[in-house]
Amino acid sequence: MDPFDAAYYRHHGHLTVNGVFQSDEMDGVVRDIQAWGESFLQTLPAEQRAWYIDGGVTARTVLRKLDNPHAHRPAVQALARDRRLLDLVEAFIGPGVSVYFSQIFFKPPEGGGPKPAHQDNFYFGPADPEGVVTAWIALDDATLENGCLYFGDGTNQGPVYGHFAPEGEPFNLQIPPDILARQPMVPAPVRKGGVSFHHGNTFHCSGSNNSSKWRRACALHFVSDGNSFDTPALPYDHSLKFRVS
Repeated sequence: MDPFDAAYYRHHGHLTVNGVFQSDEMDGVVRDIQAWGESFLQTLPAEQRAWYIDGGVTARTVLRKLDNPHAHRPAVQALARDRRLLDLVEAFIGPGVSVYFSQIFFKPPEGGGPKPAHQDNFYFGPADPEGVVTAWIALDDATLENGCLYFGDGTNQGPVYGHFAPEGEPFNLQIPPDILARQPMVPAPVRKGGVSFHHGNTFHCSGSNNSSKWRRACALHFVSDGNSFDTPALPYDHSLKFRVS
């Protein structure tokens, strides 16, 4: 990895690296997670639907996300172990890393909803805040039109702020508007097979998908050796920590 890129990440709190994976590799992961999603949806209890169904799509029932694919799907485990990805991850948080939590984001066309601005480290409460990096792998092109990520440059160097959740949405923790209003957010499009990395303190959000194209992604939350989520805002299954290097 170019040392300048690592310096950019440390200063800005995020870095987009295109071309990490090939397009056909992403197609294989998409086929796998789409099949998993269809099966998951068929057995999803009514009381959990608000956590997983995309509220922005009214014409059909579509998943918003799935949790911990690294614990359930060999295709995602292969991504997490891939040295093309791990070389980059270890440049940020050092050698010897684990995936502590992971997610699939579907962001369906014609209505896939936004994700408000938040800091991963508020959700995770890590023992070492510097030892967390999220690798957001683009399974489709992520563009301005279909809801790419936006970042708050340099917010990794600031504190983790208290978050709030709208009534009835305890899973939707977000940065208070008065704090967010002081922070410009910059878009970070990434091509299919590319990876957007961000520090656990970095403000980030995504827009709605009003295009005709999917914006699927796999987020792998890596932690440094010995790190753990000690004071999480939501429950996480610590037994799913997955050592990859």
